[in-house]
Amino acid sequence: MSNRFEDRLTRLRAELAARGLNAFYVSGEPNVAYFTGKKGNDCALYVTQNDAVIITDFRYREMAQSLTWLEYYEIGIGRSVFDFINSRFEKKIGIEKDRIRLSLALSFKEKCPSKEFVPEEDIVLALREVKDEYEIEATKAACSIAMLAFDHMCEFLRPGLTEREAAAELEYFMRKNGAEELSFDTILITGAKTSLPHGVPGDDVIKKGDFVTMDYGCKVGGYCSDETRTVAIGQPSQEMIDVYNIVLEAQQNACDKIHAGLTGRECDAFARDVIEKAGYGEYFGHSLGHGTGLEIHESPRYAQTNNEPIKAGTIVSIEPGIYLPGKFGVRIEDLALVTETGIINFVTAPKELIIL
Repeated sequence: MSNRFEDRLTRLRAELAARGLNAFYVSGEPNVAYFTGKKGNDCALYVTQNDAVIITDFRYREMAQSLTWLEYYEIGIGRSVFDFINSRFEKKIGIEKDRIRLSLALSFKEKCPSKEFVPEEDIVLALREVKDEYEIEATKAACSIAMLAFDHMCEFLRPGLTEREAAAELEYFMRKNGAEELSFDTILITGAKTSLPHGVPGDDVIKKGDFVTMDYGCKVGGYCSDETRTVAIGQPSQEMIDVYNIVLEAQQNACDKIHAGLTGRECDAFARDVIEKAGYGEYFGHSLGHGTGLEIHESPRYAQTNNEPIKAGTIVSIEPGIYLPGKFGVRIEDLALVTETGIINFVTAPKELIIL
């Protein structure tokens, strides 16, 4: 009986055949993880039509040997990856153009002169774009932890806390409640810093009348959640309320209208048009969203530059924002599964403005 990893190898082999490759060397950590279920650090895979070999060293021997759908080659003193490849009969070997280290690519050419190494766009990332049932359920589980964390932070946040203190509490809560690790460095910022889309938590103190933006996520089963909520600490100004409601309208419009078959550009426009009509177009400078999975940024992209149709089965963020320099910013973000008829939103945390 095949497992999901063998099914993924079958899909990769079909792609290799279509490209005329005899083998493929997988070195990017998330790509190795896609075929192993492990983190993939200090490991590589060598995949042909007939076998698949995990290449690593003594530190990961027991882990590698537990992966029964793979053969195992251990490197160490007198046994290098170059020895392994030179021992194989395959001549035309694909390598990951966007992930392989330049030094390793150059060493392959020098130490394996009888082989042809073909730089390829990220074949595995393309395979990872449409999620299977395991990936969907793992993402949903990570989103559930993140939503619990939001509820907790609505009780925890108060004037006088620093951004750093609040971010630490948020991260600790997620880990305590089942998160394996963070999806990315937590963004928890307040006051004028909320105009920074990727602001870094520091010693700024949360004050009454300010916004707090929390953009954060965690991993379960290796898969990322991603959620952003902006809340007010005490009564915000009317301008803050107005801008918040514009972002909310834009985000909800996108959630209501996105479905498979639309281009990334069309999806982006569902939110961007609302913000531009309200007169804030110049203050929404990033794309509407991105795919997630083993990495926090994957294909597809909901961007003005993406004219490719969005596929059913992709998991994407939907995150418009307005950022007024030196004043404040607002971002609202959900994570959703795209279907033929719409989206299934994994984030059900409240989106209406919460005043704490």
